Amino acid sequence: MSEGFSGGCLCGAVRYQTASDAPIQGDCYCEDCRRSSGTTHCTHMGLPETAVTVTGDLTFFEKPADSGSVVSRGFCPTCGSAVYSTNSAMPGMIFIRGSSCDDVEKTQPRMTVYASRAPSWAPINRDNPVFDHMPPQTGEMMEKAVSGG
Repeated sequence: MSEGFSGGCLCGAVRYQTASDAPIQGDCYCEDCRRSSGTTHCTHMGLPETAVTVTGDLTFFEKPADSGSVVSRGFCPTCGSAVYSTNSAMPGMIFIRGSSCDDVEKTQPRMTVYASRAPSWAPINRDNPVFDHMPPQTGEMMEKAVSGG
């Protein structure tokens, strides 16, 4: 049974809640995730936007990804905490930063992408699927998550 999860920014001005667990969870070591996180990678929890309720105002920074799709990263304008992102290639999906969860144990990455860009000392979980870049089937996984299939 799904319990869902909640979270928000450091100062508490932005909060989110979902009754669903995130069907897609993974670590990304691309340069943009590294730079926007302030560490080696980001952990994302992907689920349909309709499953998440967000309160508070976010500021968004948009930047094209390697693929040419635009990633919009939402952060709190007061404390600067990254909260979630969207990707123009995956409409209807929201990617919550695992680090913004109230209970970080709800974050259970099941894959690693852009592992080729990780520093040599990064602790990549090799028990999960690891991809040097973004795997082509990712779009199909997103569509299934949005449709519930």
